[in-house]
Amino acid sequence: MPTSPVNAGAPILLGIPFDANSSYRRGPAAAPPLLRRALTCDASNSWTETGVNLGVPGSYDDAGDLPLPDDTSAFPLIEQRVGELIDQGLRPVCLGGDHSVTYPIVRAFGARYPNLTVVHFDAHPDLYDEFEGSRYSHACPFARIMEEGCARRLLQLGIRTMVPHQRQQAARFGVEVVEMHQLPATAKLAFDGPVYLTFDVDVLDPAFAPGVSHREPGGMSVREALQHLHAIQGHIVGADLVEFNPVQDISGLTETVCGKLLKEILGRMLAG
Repeated sequence: MPTSPVNAGAPILLGIPFDANSSYRRGPAAAPPLLRRALTCDASNSWTETGVNLGVPGSYDDAGDLPLPDDTSAFPLIEQRVGELIDQGLRPVCLGGDHSVTYPIVRAFGARYPNLTVVHFDAHPDLYDEFEGSRYSHACPFARIMEEGCARRLLQLGIRTMVPHQRQQAARFGVEVVEMHQLPATAKLAFDGPVYLTFDVDVLDPAFAPGVSHREPGGMSVREALQHLHAIQGHIVGADLVEFNPVQDISGLTETVCGKLLKEILGRMLAG
């Protein structure tokens, strides 16, 4: 793995081992070390499809895993650490963890990038005002992000579980929702200003990524996901990869897919 010193503006990995806001099934807190292992696995090489060699020293760095309590008191710690990395001129790429962690992460970005666009890959819109009595569930982060004005724009891709309440929420916040049946949507991925990318692994069809807590058939293939990742035009200032649940994985398949996704996210950030 490349080591310091890293170049100014380089991506830096940060593990967020937190899943206390998961509904139905926990497990994503165990993902960060497995994501790192998959990224550097000798089964593949360090070159991305965009022509970037991640094996070059200084191309990216790793800040390790953030020690966190097992409740929402973790959120200020996440926001603070992500903010510190941004203030050092780095571009955090956070390894979740359940999707609730995106809320404090984007709070840190939104405080520093007032014109932030969030590009969100997911089977679920995560726009509930509250879910099972919690406003901080992994089903709610984008309601919190948008009501606080942490992002100017939110574009969601691959959605296939919209309920009337979430449609109302999307209309309320001006969210641009591209449902699965409306893909491809590569023409929508050119942006002015800073872009934050959040990738929930369950946007993929369970045939490609069974290792998630909420399997939702009818999703993207790996190639469709990569097609859309590569199509993003704009300055990606940070990213996260969330909701990989190793407890649910089969033969390490999802881990391998996540390694590929992480490699291509880093490559896209560096190529851009």
